[in-house]
Amino acid sequence: MTFNIQIEPSQRTFTTDTDESILAAAIRQGIGMPYGCKDGACGSCKCKKISGEVVHGPHQAKALSEDEAQAGFILACCAKPTSDVVLESRQVTAAGVPPIKKMPVRVSQLTKPTTDVAILRLQLPATEPFQYFAGQYVEFLLRDGDRRSYSMANAPHTQADLPGMELHIRHMPGGKFTDAVFSTMKERDILRIEGPYGSFYLREQSEKPMVFVASGTGFAPIKALLEHLRFTGSSRAVTVYWGGRRPSDLYLHDWMVATAAAMPNVTYVPVVSDAEAADQWTGRTGFVHQAVLDDFADLSGMEACVCGAPIVVESAQRDFVAQRGLPADAFFADSFTSAADKATA
Repeated sequence: MTFNIQIEPSQRTFTTDTDESILAAAIRQGIGMPYGCKDGACGSCKCKKISGEVVHGPHQAKALSEDEAQAGFILACCAKPTSDVVLESRQVTAAGVPPIKKMPVRVSQLTKPTTDVAILRLQLPATEPFQYFAGQYVEFLLRDGDRRSYSMANAPHTQADLPGMELHIRHMPGGKFTDAVFSTMKERDILRIEGPYGSFYLREQSEKPMVFVASGTGFAPIKALLEHLRFTGSSRAVTVYWGGRRPSDLYLHDWMVATAAAMPNVTYVPVVSDAEAADQWTGRTGFVHQAVLDDFADLSGMEACVCGAPIVVESAQRDFVAQRGLPADAFFADSFTSAADKATA
């Protein structure tokens, strides 16, 4: 049985097939709903149900609490409708979301700027153009049916000069995919990907100043956003906060310094939480989202793009909205939920 889904205030409409989640149906039909993990772990797809009934599949309480469910909120990735449904989701985008494709890719370059971060460049099929928005991600299709998600670190326009895809991968010891990247993967290996996915991209119609916050390899989509802004000649003010435990975790620090120097509207604030004496770190210290709170008394007229560890995303969303007046619909995030995070009930 199919049901009609309507999104307010955009008035976009689509239908769900039997036993299909609202988010899966939206992605299939090119409706740009906000989402991240697609597994009920991050809460990015949470939206308000105005009318209709849904049944939720398994999800984490941190993504949708019982109080939020009682107040009418749903997780689109886990919610399957049992009637026609009207939702409120102010981040729903207009038509024009890039189509999702499956394709083979070849490892063209694999470098390791630090012992636990790899920069992977993939060669794409020459006959099959791959379109995406800066900030989106792809999923690797593993042989056992599992998937692993990584954000593109290069903006789409870079395909013209250097065709391919750049990904930043942190080693998670014991991780099915990252163990392979750091041990057996080599240049010319063939992998399979599907994408693009994700709603973590710029809303081009806005001219509000922006705060970008990244932790660790959450810098990857931030890098793509910055490349896109530079390419389009945007004059929007951007303050970039990049946090790591040690200075070495800011693995493209020199690139970020050079980019900020070349873009007068961009300010770069590196933040280190656990520097040791040997690091000789003289910059900002502490938690990266706290640095934003220290620098901005009022975020009500701004937009925030936050990417990285779930705790960083959750803390930023909570405190930017509650303590600094950031509008809830001006917070855009990509929470890097690991397989272990998703498995935690």
